[in-house]
Amino acid sequence: MTNTTIPDSLEGIAHYLIEEECIVKQDNGLYAITNLGAILFAKRLIDFDRLSRKAVRVVQYEGNNKLQMLKEDVSTKGYATGFEELLKFVYAILPTKEVIDGALRNTVTAYPPLALREAIGNALIHQDLSVTGTGPTIEIFQNRVDITNSGTPLIDVKRIIDNPPKSRNEKLAQLMRRMRICEELGTGWDKMAISCEIAQLPAPKIDLFQESTRVTLFSGIPFSSISIEDKLWACYLHACLKQVQGEQLTNASLRERFGLKETSSAAVSRLIKEAVNKKLIKPLDPNTAPRYMKYIPIWA
Repeated sequence: MTNTTIPDSLEGIAHYLIEEECIVKQDNGLYAITNLGAILFAKRLIDFDRLSRKAVRVVQYEGNNKLQMLKEDVSTKGYATGFEELLKFVYAILPTKEVIDGALRNTVTAYPPLALREAIGNALIHQDLSVTGTGPTIEIFQNRVDITNSGTPLIDVKRIIDNPPKSRNEKLAQLMRRMRICEELGTGWDKMAISCEIAQLPAPKIDLFQESTRVTLFSGIPFSSISIEDKLWACYLHACLKQVQGEQLTNASLRERFGLKETSSAAVSRLIKEAVNKKLIKPLDPNTAPRYMKYIPIWA
């Protein structure tokens, strides 16, 4: 999984696993599996008392509330050995639609695969493993996917696009990066936000609770049906992405982000004005004519 040549002997394999802190050699010459090794490579997490509740739980509901559960599954494998299988299961129960491209018929999921992969990977890596009695949860509704993990972010969520990464579980993150499950460059949220923008979907949302974090990915929602809070958050993230790319938010770029025509310029102008009033963004040059006004994040 790390593109490392597998040694021919068991002693050679054990050497690498000890170096990666996945196993330890005991005084009696036998080897014991560490929590790190178990959470990554276990065949059955429930066999490890301290980690049994860290298995990923996937729940599908009918409609947009939790009244009727359709399907539930608990991934019993470690995060590394079971990650691709987990993704396949989630993709299989997501809403899909068929798109005709010329003579070909393609099936498209309601959510960008890259955004979904990054959101799930982030939940596994950045969870607070010291919080007992809970584990990562993926809840699939008709119009959204909620991904919840224990612990809260170590950085300000409003600076999640531009701030350097800060990992709660450094060794776990390092090994999962080497196995190409995630990256440590701090671009996970950039990828999620950009892929949602390209698909002209609402921006991924973060909700913080006392001991947990929930990230929500939305399926296609008409602009008029998106709440003002979610519109403002999408506007702010758009400004942040433009800033790190050396560009600025404009009325035209925000219309393109939401998939709106030029006739919606007035509605987008009102949204930009509200974002300025909420101190989320600010004009690059306040003296510029309104038609040519550009905006940057409030922290820039």
